[in-house]
Amino acid sequence: MSQALTKPVTFDEFIEWYPADSQVRYELHDGVIVEMPKPRGKHSKIAGFGISVINDAIKLLNKSGIWFIPRESIVKTSEGKSGYEPDIIVLDETSLVNEPRWESESIIELADSVKLIVEVVNTNWRDEYYRKYSQYEEMGIQEYWIIDYDALGGKRFIGDPKQPTISVHNLIDGEYEITQFRNNEQIISPTLPTFTLTAQQIFNARL
Repeated sequence: MSQALTKPVTFDEFIEWYPADSQVRYELHDGVIVEMPKPRGKHSKIAGFGISVINDAIKLLNKSGIWFIPRESIVKTSEGKSGYEPDIIVLDETSLVNEPRWESESIIELADSVKLIVEVVNTNWRDEYYRKYSQYEEMGIQEYWIIDYDALGGKRFIGDPKQPTISVHNLIDGEYEITQFRNNEQIISPTLPTFTLTAQQIFNARL
């Protein structure tokens, strides 16, 4: 992960700076614009498969046309110093009327607009386990998944010995409760009770 600019900027300055039709992904991390590794190879396959199977679960829940996965969006954090572009985000169409910048800039500021965020771990695993975890929790994002298909995260997060893990964070009384799934354990999602795949089925998408 390489920094695009080091001068602290505001969220609005970041959005104004963001190149139109950029082929590179950028995020704002505490006022610093950061060039993000573009999803490639295994990461890209996992994310693409995740979008497909989550869409299937949304259909089974009879939420098609109400919940959807946008091609791109930026989540503005509560303190306004960071902006993230999740690998997968499920939005609630009925709540977007309250998002003042959605139609013009694809910006999400309200937790009620978000049903689920999924991040696929890359070499910058600390972002998923530290930075985004705490800020999604602070925002009030109801459900947050971390898909760590190559067991890159620290041992404190995925155990010792490390093994591929999917961590599902569910917001209870303002704090995340974490349930982890490995191997052939079926993923349990409070938001998507129709989701029936196992962790291994998701990991196999990278092969």
